[in-house]
Amino acid sequence: MAEEIPSIESLVKAATEVYQQEFNSSPDVSVCAPGRVNLIGEHTDYNDGLVLPMALPLVTVIVGSKISGYYSVALTTNEDVDTPKRVVIEMPDKRALMSRCAPGKPKWANYVKGVIVNYKGEAPTFQAVIISSVPTGGGLSSSAALEVATYTFLDALNGVNDILPKDKALACQKAENGFVGMPCGIMDQFISVMGKEGNALLIDCRTMVPTLIPLSNPDIVIVIINSNVKHELTGSEYSTRKEQCIAASKLLNKFSLRDVTDEGVEYLETLNADEDVIKRAKHVVGEIRRTRMAAEALKEGNYKQFGRLMIESHNSLRDDYEVSCPELDSLVELALKVDGVLGSRMTGGGFGGCTVTMVLERAVAKLITYIKNNYEKNATFYICKPCNGAQILQLKPQGHYY
Repeated sequence: MAEEIPSIESLVKAATEVYQQEFNSSPDVSVCAPGRVNLIGEHTDYNDGLVLPMALPLVTVIVGSKISGYYSVALTTNEDVDTPKRVVIEMPDKRALMSRCAPGKPKWANYVKGVIVNYKGEAPTFQAVIISSVPTGGGLSSSAALEVATYTFLDALNGVNDILPKDKALACQKAENGFVGMPCGIMDQFISVMGKEGNALLIDCRTMVPTLIPLSNPDIVIVIINSNVKHELTGSEYSTRKEQCIAASKLLNKFSLRDVTDEGVEYLETLNADEDVIKRAKHVVGEIRRTRMAAEALKEGNYKQFGRLMIESHNSLRDDYEVSCPELDSLVELALKVDGVLGSRMTGGGFGGCTVTMVLERAVAKLITYIKNNYEKNATFYICKPCNGAQILQLKPQGHYY
């Protein structure tokens, strides 16, 4: 009933077979990096707030080898991205890289190029095959999975793995901000780098301090439901929300909405601020508070409280931040009608993508059946537990040159 999530081993095998066919050799290196689902704390990361994501068993795998010369070759097997599926990337020395390795088409390759440009040290030339089980446009951060996998792959080729996890994540975020043009916060890259099995990760986006929060109760399951409504977050809606948050902070003479209280939001109304600006601030201030409370509830094993906070989060994203859509609202409403569901909300940037639902293990099948019978579109389901972050899976002692 739920989607079968392919194992990392099967993805490596599939990518290796393509690599052997394409390059007539075997890869020296294989790495992976996960997508993520944000349990609560939406649109707070770029407001210096708190987020609570977990790493998923859905991953991006890269297999490949270091080669000589100044041209790298990357090939993706992902059917959901634009063409061409194979790109050649010119990689001269570091000083010339910015001008030669420029954004362009296909879009998927810009995430790879952006990481190459922002890599700490000299990025080696390579040939690689990329395969992924993270759905594109589903709000599960397929982009961060690709970025972090690319960085991990370059590290593996160099034999250098001593970069701090935070710096690795920040380099990948910079790739998405400055190269791809998506003004995301730090959450996606941090969890893809630092995720740990059996734990969610509370990230303070101001201090950049991550804290592991246990989520290993076998009776509790996280179900991700893909609405199969695609979204494109590099468009104006995301940027507009961010600009509205900045406007609210400036009106209150605060550095960011992290420094604003509920009283501050009420004060905005006395300033005759734009209604949308007030609503955006109301969501962010409330969401930061909900995330802090949710982390405490998770520590205490108070899953009912956690679920209530998830519902409040969705309502705020729908009404105040206005980034939901009818399909996401429908999925949440349907889920909450099922006995055993503790909480449900949209997750990710919005305007489509996925919902995340916390449900008792005994009720998972009932939840899936109910939604399949009542959701007007064709939803897909992923049953997930928190997983590890980026990993080097295979590393030969010496690179193979040809």
